[in-house]
Amino acid sequence: MGKLTQQLTNLNMQKQAISTKPIRSLEDALAQCQVLGMRVSRQRRFILELLWQANEHLSAREIYDRLNQQGKEIGHTSVYQNLEALSSQGIIECIERCDGRLYGNISDSHSHVNCIDTNQILDVHIELPEDFIRQVEQQTGVRITDYSINFYGYRNSRENSVNC
Repeated sequence: MGKLTQQLTNLNMQKQAISTKPIRSLEDALAQCQVLGMRVSRQRRFILELLWQANEHLSAREIYDRLNQQGKEIGHTSVYQNLEALSSQGIIECIERCDGRLYGNISDSHSHVNCIDTNQILDVHIELPEDFIRQVEQQTGVRITDYSINFYGYRNSRENSVNC
């Protein structure tokens, strides 16, 4: 019985190591589904493939429409159920907005650039200087373990030709 217990402990440690690894590709997302014991159905694969191909934040309706336009028949309910399952397990990102939820392919800690005129949300990885984080900790008395920043701007600004 001791050998079996050790094997289970090792397997658990491997699962934890894999589950904390950032998802950086469609293959990572599919592997994470399997590690978590989630069935990778045809519909679930379609949704993940679309999110990784689109590389933008989409509503459930947009996902439904795009998949059906591609000839990949999938029902509304299936889209919503799969998005809920994938986001609740940390495989995809779910952003709550006043006009509904948006889903993206990056699930680990990151920041966003919100384009006000195009209504797009762009993912960016920002690393703040350590002294800045310490300053926030000193001002608040809270030990910072993670952060994300929301930037807002205009893509089609006459004053600035740089895309946001």
